[in-house]
Amino acid sequence: MHALSIPTWIIHISSVIEWIVAIWLIWTYGELTKNRSWWGLSFAMLPALISAMCACTWHYFDNAESLEWIVTLQAAMTLVGNFTLWAAAVWIWRSTKSTNPVEPKTIKSEQ
Repeated sequence: MHALSIPTWIIHISSVIEWIVAIWLIWTYGELTKNRSWWGLSFAMLPALISAMCACTWHYFDNAESLEWIVTLQAAMTLVGNFTLWAAAVWIWRSTKSTNPVEPKTIKSEQ
């Protein structure tokens, strides 16, 4: 008996494909806007993609005990990916702050 059912495989594989498409779309958006921080986001998404591929690989080999190191790699890539995505989000936030300065509105009291 295999570790995953066909519907579960469909979800796993489509999620990996969806992530790859998202990386490509974000990279393209960065090119169109000429904002390098979006390229940073597409690179920051790679550890999460590696994590997903680790999960698919482990399940493909029916969760073999000899490949349990892949589960550790998956966890590490998830952790690294969370930090790289956070850093990319901060970079995007800072880049939009510097390109779109917004004057704070002051409230004048009537005296």
